[in-house]
Amino acid sequence: MNGIDAVREVFQRARTSRRPALIFYWPVGYPDLETSIRIVADLAQAGADLIELGLPFSDPLADGPVIQRATQRALENGVRTPHVLEAVARLRAMGVRLPLSLMTYVNPIMARGIPRFLEEAARAGVDGLIVPDLPLEEAEELRAAADAIGLAWVPLAAPTTPDERLARIAATATGFLYLVSVTGITGARDRLPADGIAHLRRARRAAGGVPVAIGFGISRPEHVQELASEADGLIIGSALIQHGEASGFDEEALSGFVHVLREAIPGSPV
Repeated sequence: MNGIDAVREVFQRARTSRRPALIFYWPVGYPDLETSIRIVADLAQAGADLIELGLPFSDPLADGPVIQRATQRALENGVRTPHVLEAVARLRAMGVRLPLSLMTYVNPIMARGIPRFLEEAARAGVDGLIVPDLPLEEAEELRAAADAIGLAWVPLAAPTTPDERLARIAATATGFLYLVSVTGITGARDRLPADGIAHLRRARRAAGGVPVAIGFGISRPEHVQELASEADGLIIGSALIQHGEASGFDEEALSGFVHVLREAIPGSPV
C-alpha cells in the first residue's frame, strides 16, 4: 500500500465509524531527537489516526510561537532533513504503521532536490506531504512528482479562500484538504472562530467529497465536540506540544491527552 492509499484508508475508516480522524503534529527533534521518536510512537499507540511530522526550518512562516520555539530547539539540536527521514525509518522499524506525513516548507525540499527528497522520503516510510508556503499556482511540479511516487498531497486553504479556488485546491489533493481555521498562524486558542463551522461546511461543499481536516487552534475537548460532526479530520499541534512541555514530555500524560480528545467525540466509547 502506498502513502496515498494509506491516508485515504484512514478517512474511510473514520467515516465508517461516523467520526473525524484525529491527526496530531509533532516536530522531529523536539525536545531532542530520541524523545521526539518516542513521543510519536506513543501517539500512535494512544489512538492517533495520522501523525504530521514537522521538519525543522529556520523561517516557519505559518507557525505560531509554540511551534516556532520547538522547531528552533530542534535546529539547535542539529536536526536536519536526513535526521527526520532516519526518524521515520526508525519508527517504521519499531512497528509504527499509521500514516506519517511530513510538514515542511519548500526550501528544504528544493535544497535537496525534488526527486531525491521524495525518493528518500518514500523509502523511509513517509506517506504524505504538506507544504504550507507553496501556493496552488506553484505546486504542480511537486504535487505531480509526489503523486508519481505514491505520496499523498495535502494542500492548505484559508477560511477566506473563495469557493471556486477552494474547489481547485481540493481537486489537487490526493490525501486531504487542510483547512486553516483562522487567518493567521498556528497556536492553541481558548475559543474557535465563531464562523468556523460555516467555513468548514463551505469547504466540504466545495471539496466535492475530498476529506477536509481542520487545524490551527484546536486545543480542548469542547473544540473536538463542536467540530466532530462537521469535519473529516481534526488536527492538533500547538496544544499537544504545550501539554508535552507542561508534563515534562511524560508518556502517560501525552497518551492521556490523546485519549481525552478521542473520548470527546460524540458517541466515542469511553
